[in-house]
Amino acid sequence: MKRLILVLCLMAAPLWAVQPDEVLDDPALEARAREISSGLRCLVCRNESIDDSNAELARDLRLLVRERLVAGDSDEEAVDFIVDRYGEYVLLKPRTGGANILLWLAGPLMLGTGLILAGVYLRRRSRAPETSVAELSEAEENRLREILKE
Repeated sequence: MKRLILVLCLMAAPLWAVQPDEVLDDPALEARAREISSGLRCLVCRNESIDDSNAELARDLRLLVRERLVAGDSDEEAVDFIVDRYGEYVLLKPRTGGANILLWLAGPLMLGTGLILAGVYLRRRSRAPETSVAELSEAEENRLREILKE
């Protein structure tokens, strides 16, 4: 049983990306650093936070966040420093202001436009006059019978 637990712990070791030499001595600062790191994207791993990533760049970003906090930056200042350096793509949850408002609103606006266009199309279709089907003349019916016999 002890071996099974040991094997499971060793298999889970890569999940703990923050190395012991990165951890700050002050528990409050470390908690703030973990909170910030969980909201920053690893630029190598894409949709993984730097707190969970084993990539070298993620390690550098974690260290940079900790350096900024030790220097006295607030959480927002530390995040702004990283965003200024790497762009807004580094944020796992993009901000909703500025140019990003277009991205946030584009989906709902396109859905609404599609629903409106579908409603207009269905309304026009239901109000359109029905077309009458013309009867075949006697000659056309005879010609049709001849074609079907062949």
